[in-house]
Amino acid sequence: MKSVLLIGLGRFGRHMAQKLRELHHEVLAVDKDEARVNEALPFVTNAQIGDSTSEAFIASLGVRNFDLCVVAIGDNFQSSLETTALLKENGAPFVLSRATRDVHAKFLLRNGADDVIYPEKQMASWAAVRYSGDHVFDYVELTADYSIYETAVPAPWVGKTVMELAVRQKYHINVLATKRGDGLKPLPGASHRFQADETIFILGANRDVQKFLHL
Repeated sequence: MKSVLLIGLGRFGRHMAQKLRELHHEVLAVDKDEARVNEALPFVTNAQIGDSTSEAFIASLGVRNFDLCVVAIGDNFQSSLETTALLKENGAPFVLSRATRDVHAKFLLRNGADDVIYPEKQMASWAAVRYSGDHVFDYVELTADYSIYETAVPAPWVGKTVMELAVRQKYHINVLATKRGDGLKPLPGASHRFQADETIFILGANRDVQKFLHL
């Protein structure tokens, strides 16, 4: 369990707070809007109304005691930038800041952010991959060159085993897991026989996966 300071309770901040709480982390949420703070109370450990661009207010939070500080402000870049800088100046060990443009990400990193999340860009990238492929159900980018895909079992694979297909040698991909309904089978062995009603999670270079998806 980690202690998280989450600043900014717009749509993104609320969703993140809910998920952090679901994962059993302690969350202190902050926003200058009282209505937003009140709405967040049911799913955070604690919440405060305050101006995160105020040095005195940030100092009062004891930010060095949080494992993670999230700047989820999306509607005011100047406030996001000032908040990020103040958190680092006050000893925050790790600051994750939200960006809405590429240039914002660069400035946030230069002004103290340890990492930047760019939800609109990341979701657009995911949606482009997910919905431009006929049989792609999910997609996780690991690096610029490698990704994990959830996809349907190709028709020619049905009834055949991993060994018979020589998956790694022929397609240059790794089958990390198979899923049928809600059941997940990690790391299927060489004798696993693929079924038409299951999906597969594959890892590989994007160029190799794209060739595989267009079999």
